[in-house]
Formats: sequence, C-alpha cells, structure tokens
Amino acid sequence: MHNITITDVRAVPGDSAFLIDDGKTAILYDSGFAFTGYAVADRIKEMLGQRTLDFIFLTHSHYDHALGSIYVKKRFPNAKIVIGEYASKIFAKPTARAVMRDLDRKVAFDNHIENYEDLIDDICADITVNDGDDIIAGDMRFIAVAFPGHTRCSMGFYLPENKLLLGSETLGVYGGKDVVVPSYLIGYHVTIDSISKAQQMDIENILVPHTGLLDKEQTKRYLNNSFISATETAEEIAKILKNGGSEQDAISFFRNKFYNEYVKEIYPVDAMELNTGIMVKLIARELVEGIKKER
Repeated sequence: MHNITITDVRAVPGDSAFLIDDGKTAILYDSGFAFTGYAVADRIKEMLGQRTLDFIFLTHSHYDHALGSIYVKKRFPNAKIVIGEYASKIFAKPTARAVMRDLDRKVAFDNHIENYEDLIDDICADITVNDGDDIIAGDMRFIAVAFPGHTRCSMGFYLPENKLLLGSETLGVYGGKDVVVPSYLIGYHVTIDSISKAQQMDIENILVPHTGLLDKEQTKRYLNNSFISATETAEEIAKILKNGGSEQDAISFFRNKFYNEYVKEIYPVDAMELNTGIMVKLIARELVEGIKKER
C-alpha cells in the first residue's frame, strides 16, 4: 500500500480540487474554477515547497472541475493534464468553452470577483484515457474508470493497491451523513449502471468531488445510499409526473428533499434548479413516457 496524503486545496465553496501526494509524485484531482485557478496553485505550492506538481487528473469537462487546470499548469508547466478522451474533444469546441466561460464568470461575480485573467481557450489535455487504461504516476498505478451518467465524459481513477477510488459526480453529490444527491444529466439508466459498476469494485475509500476523502464506513454507506437515492428519487419524481404534477413540482420536491445547509455550500441554487430540470426531463423520457408506450 502506498503511503499517501490527500489535502483539500479548494479556494472557495463549490470548488473541487484535492492534492494527492506520496512524497515522490504529486497529483491534483480536479482543479476548480478558472477564477480560483491561481489560488489553488498557490495552495499546492504551499504544500509541495520546492517540489513540482506532476499530474492533474480531471473527472469531467464541467467548468467547476476543469477550468482551474490551465492556471495551475501555468504555475507548474511540467504537470500533465489527464482526462477522458471524450472530454478532450469537448475542450476543443469553441461553443463549449464559451458556455464554461459564461458559467465561471457568473460564479466569480457571486464571489465578488469581476476581473481575472482569461486562459479558458487554452484548455486542453496532455494525456487522454478511456475505460480500463493505466496511468503510471511515479510508483502509483491508477486505472481509468468510465462512469457515464453525470456527463458522457465522466471518469474516475482507481488505485488498486490502496483500494482508493477518485470518484465521479455520477455516483452522486455527498450531502453529509447519509445524504447522497443524485446527479444524472445524460441518462438515468446509464447512471444506475455506473453506480452498480462502482459497487462491484474492491473499494475501501472514495475521494468525492467537492467533499474530500471518505473513511471506510462512510465509503460503504455512500455507495449504498448512492444507489438507493438515485433509484428512489427517480421513482418519486416519476410518480409526481404520472399524477399530473409539473416539472416545477418535481424540482420543488427535489429541492425540499436534498437542499440542506451542507449542500448549499457546494451547490449554487441556480445550478441545482437547472440540473434538476434536466434530470426531471430524463426521468420523464426514461421512466414515464417509456411506461406509457408499453401499455
């Protein structure tokens, strides 16, 4: 087993950035927003001193996970950005970068930051991976694990020797204690398949985006509650829609069920309502309209 330390290097609530270090090789797991990128780099510098950052593992292409990578790499130019092949294609699209820029600026404004260096068009990958690929990071060997559901490009990274999974939002947003907030934006059934995939892995600890490292007991409960929460919430929303409820009724149900004080710190309300609206449409298509067609 590798003796590693995991340090929270986030700059503001909603960021997702954690430093993994075995004393020889340092890896940034997700990189946060563009407007916090340099602040995250400064925190990494404090931790590493004269050592360099070696890798930046990105779980998917969303702005709050990926945009900081450009700024961190400007401070640590030898760091290799690792991301799924599908996500690298998203980075290459001007329309996708424009959306990420707009969303980042809105969150920056909410944090009273109006002017910051714009490096977003420089975002790219140094190493692209697909499901099952090895990533050799010094003495550590990670395995890329595809977890589609939150996005098509969602990826986790598994360190078998430590039974450690660097998780994915497809598995759900940790909401404190036994709360796991479902977060499927491209498909319900594909998300359930990804959660089942994680449950079948030999995992003792999960590093959860936006949250941090869960201990062994928390990890076990998280994986169990992830599946229960995803399936039960979908069934409850489907029931609302089948009984004539509106999309807004379903969004209100979701907000009342999950939007506690812990979740508010990491999940802006406008993003929550936007994402929940997408999820409601997916459930309507996969669980409501599908049932109607079968009758």
